[in-house]
Amino acid sequence: MSVLVGITGGLGINIVTANLPAIQGALGATPTEGAWLLAAYYATSISLSALLVKFRYQFGLRLFADLGLGLYILVTAAHLLSNDLRSAVALRAAQGVAAAPMTSLAILYMTAAWPEARRATAVALGMGASQLGVPLARVISPDLLQIGQWHGLYLLELGLALVCFAGITLVRLPPIPRTMRFEWGDLASFALFAPGLGLLAVAITMGRYVWWFEAPWIGVCLATAVVLLAAAILLELHRERPLLDIRWLSSGEMLRLLAGVVLFRLALSEQTTGAVGFMQVLGLTNDQMQTLFWIELCAMIVGFVWIGLTIKPERPLTPLAFALSLIIAASWLDAHSTSLTRPAQMYLTQGLMAFAGAFFLPPVQMFGISRAMARSQAHFVSFVMLFSAGVNLGSLLGSSLLGTFVIVREKFHSNQLTQSLSLADPQVAARVRQLAGAYAHTLGDARLRSAEGLALLQQQATREAYVLAYNDAFALVAALALLTFVWIVGLRLRIWIWRRRQALAAEVAG
Repeated sequence: MSVLVGITGGLGINIVTANLPAIQGALGATPTEGAWLLAAYYATSISLSALLVKFRYQFGLRLFADLGLGLYILVTAAHLLSNDLRSAVALRAAQGVAAAPMTSLAILYMTAAWPEARRATAVALGMGASQLGVPLARVISPDLLQIGQWHGLYLLELGLALVCFAGITLVRLPPIPRTMRFEWGDLASFALFAPGLGLLAVAITMGRYVWWFEAPWIGVCLATAVVLLAAAILLELHRERPLLDIRWLSSGEMLRLLAGVVLFRLALSEQTTGAVGFMQVLGLTNDQMQTLFWIELCAMIVGFVWIGLTIKPERPLTPLAFALSLIIAASWLDAHSTSLTRPAQMYLTQGLMAFAGAFFLPPVQMFGISRAMARSQAHFVSFVMLFSAGVNLGSLLGSSLLGTFVIVREKFHSNQLTQSLSLADPQVAARVRQLAGAYAHTLGDARLRSAEGLALLQQQATREAYVLAYNDAFALVAALALLTFVWIVGLRLRIWIWRRRQALAAEVAG
C-alpha cells in the first residue's frame, strides 16, 4: 500500500512535467502558458503540510486517508473533461491540494509495516516510494501518449487512485491518539502563509519563462509574498499556541537544516532540468531516453533500500557527504559533453545522480523529526512545514535558476560563435555550400539555396551554443556541490571536535 500510494502521488506532477510539450500542444498553449500548469500545482501544494498534520491528529487517520484520496480521485477524473488551458490550470491547482496527503500516507503505511525498532528504515522507504514517480513518469509516458494521447496520462492516474482507495478501505492504518486541535488563530496564520508561499512559488516557476526583468508582475508577486510572510511571522510570534514555532525554526540548527535541503535540491536539478534539457536540445524525446530513465529508476530504488537499511538518524551528515561526492563526480563528467553525446554516455553519471538523490531526504527528515519530537508535537508540525517548504522551493529554485543560467550562457556562447562567421572565410563558405547542397534537387535558385545553407549553419551554431551552455551548467552544479560538501564536512568536523572535548571533560571530571 505504501509503494502504491507513493507512486500514485508522485506521478501526479511528474507526469505533467515529463510531457509538458505534448500537453501544451493538445491545449493549444505556448510554452509560457503551459508553465502555468506547474506553477498552479506548486502554489497550492507548498503550504498545506502543517494543516494536514494537525488535521490528522485531530480527526484521525481514517478520515484523513478517505478525504485525501477521495479528493484526489475527483480532481483526476475532472481532468478527463478538461480541453482548454484555463480549466486545466484550475484543476492542476486543485490537484496540488489533493496530492498533498499522499506522501504522508505512503510514509504512514510503510511505518505500519515495519517494527518500531526499524522506524527510521520505514520512513526512508516510505519517502522513497513517493520519489519513484520522477523517473517512472518518463518511463511510462511514451506508451500512454500512444494509447490515449494526453488523456491517457490522466486515465492511468485515475486508475491508480481508484486502486489506492480500494486498498486503504481494505487495509486500515492503526489509529493514533487525537491530541491536537485547530484554533481560530491557525486559520489567520494559514491565510497569510498560503498566499505568501503560493505567490513565491508562482514567481520562481514563471520567472525564466516571462523573464525576470521584463514582467513587472513578477516583482509584484515577490514583494507581496514578502509582506504576507512577514505578517504571518509577526502574527505567529505573538500567539500563545502558534501554528509554527518561529523561534525554534529560526534557530541555527534549523536554519542549517533548511540551507542543506535547499542546496541539495539545487544540486539535484542537474538531473531533472540539466540532463533532460540537454538531451531535448539535441532532439531526443522521452521514448529515445527510456533506457536512461530505467537506469535512473533502478539506481534510485537501490539507493533508497541502501539508505533505509543503513540510516542512523543521529548521524545525518555522513550519507549527505557521500551523496555530494557522487553528485560532484557525475556533474563534472557531464560537463564534458558534446553535440555527439547520447543517453548511452550518461548512463553512469545519471545513475550516480539518482543513487545520490536517494541519500538526501531520509537522513535529513529523520534528523529533523527526532529533534522536533524530543520537544513536542507542536514542534513536529513546525518541522514538517519547514521541510516541505524547503524541498519544494529548493526544487523550484533549482529548475528555475539552472534554466535561467543556461539561457544566459547560450546567448554568450552564441555571440562568441557567430561573430567570427563570415562568408569571406573560405571554410565558412565551403560549409554553407555543403549545407545548401541538401536543397539542390528542390531549389533551383542559387541565392535561395545559399540562404538555406546559412540558416542551417545558424541552427548548428545555436545547438553548439546550447551544448556549451549546458556544460557550464553542469560545471556550476559540480562547484555548488563541492562548496556544500566542504560545508558539510566542516560541520561534521566541528561536531566531532565538540564531542571529543565533551568526552575529555567527562574523563577529567571522573
